[in-house]
Amino acid sequence: MKDSYLNDQFFSRLETLALNLRTNLAGYFGGKHLVSTYGQTVEFSDFREYQLGDDIRRIDWNLFSRFEKYFLKLFTDERQMHVQIFLDCSASMGKDNTKKSSYATAAAAALGFLAVHNMDKVSLHFMKGSHSDNPFGTLIGKQAFFRAIGAFDDLEFTEDADIEACVTSCPDTSTNNGLTVIISDFMTDSNWKKAVDYLCYKKRQVLLVQVLTPEETDPAYDGRVNLIDSESVDLSDFKNMKLRITRSMQKAYEEAMLDFKQDIKDFCTRRGVDFISVRTDMAIEKVLFGELLKVGIMA
Repeated sequence: MKDSYLNDQFFSRLETLALNLRTNLAGYFGGKHLVSTYGQTVEFSDFREYQLGDDIRRIDWNLFSRFEKYFLKLFTDERQMHVQIFLDCSASMGKDNTKKSSYATAAAAALGFLAVHNMDKVSLHFMKGSHSDNPFGTLIGKQAFFRAIGAFDDLEFTEDADIEACVTSCPDTSTNNGLTVIISDFMTDSNWKKAVDYLCYKKRQVLLVQVLTPEETDPAYDGRVNLIDSESVDLSDFKNMKLRITRSMQKAYEEAMLDFKQDIKDFCTRRGVDFISVRTDMAIEKVLFGELLKVGIMA
């Protein structure tokens, strides 16, 4: 991969950030995410009256000596969440544009680093065809994480990816225990909306990151051109065509692109899903410290 954002300076800038989960979490104990239920931490939260069956070891005897009533000490509960990152490895994400693939993998690495930095678990799923590869398993700790991202340079972006099939067939999608991120351009024939609905059904917090190039959002083509679908293996495919590009066609494309992104945004808003759309000419720091903070996925 010619372009790379992944270096010590890149990760050091992330250490002041943390992923923000807005819903209650049913994950494992031992994390850093406060939930509204009471738990076993050392941080005091409240008192309540003793009820039959409560653990008598939690009774505050100082209060009993003052009020002659039994009260329990309640402590905050902190949980560990599972961050799933699904990376679209189809040809449109980088076969002929290493800038786009580098940008997408950097976003995946940044979100994964924030997870392990804050004592969460992370799994990296590479979507290819109708299934997703998870070659590293569930990663816990920075050492395991950095070993995994060392293999990012060997990722291949070819053919297409069925986002719906890749997400819904993933075996480690538990209920209400964390965040799922899908990084893609969403230029696909697959029904990615069903994948999002499935994740919402599983009560997971969802973030969609759309990565586009300047050429895709604002193409500067003029005259006669050959348009070839990067994910088509058959050159006679109807998606491949010869066109004479006019100003009216450029305007129609711009309007269609705006409608395309607005449709994704409206869909996500209706389901309480976070969505950002970024271009590869945007500084990666602006995405991490700006766009993700705006939608509340970081704190």
